[in-house]
Amino acid sequence: MSMFKKDSKSYTDLLGKTNRIVESTIIKGDISSSADFRLDGHLVGNFQSKGKLVIGPAGSVKGDIICKNADIEGKFDGKIQVTEILSIKSKASIHGEVICGKLAVEPGAEFSATCVMKPNVKSLLPQNDSGTEEKTA
Repeated sequence: MSMFKKDSKSYTDLLGKTNRIVESTIIKGDISSSADFRLDGHLVGNFQSKGKLVIGPAGSVKGDIICKNADIEGKFDGKIQVTEILSIKSKASIHGEVICGKLAVEPGAEFSATCVMKPNVKSLLPQNDSGTEEKTA
């Protein structure tokens, strides 16, 4: 075993650690994180996490999101896939496509999206499923 082998930390190692992007910060590009994330700035790009994403009241995302849980108070435009609970607060504005395990929408939220609920999906992160495709002769 190499001393320099870089293990990506498991989600449990990162509990209590939250990335924060503050207001008036703009990120253009893709974010991938194993830890929880709070976004009060603006992301133009895709976001992927094994944890929870919170988009604050001043925050916005334009792009695709894949995460375990999400709380949205700000603006979202794109495709969002949440394996567990997507919680949309009263001040939120959601446009696009939503796939989630459970959905909570507060009265007052702007929700203009197609929505599919898949309560038993364990993970939406790309998996290497070998042998699941049907073979056609």
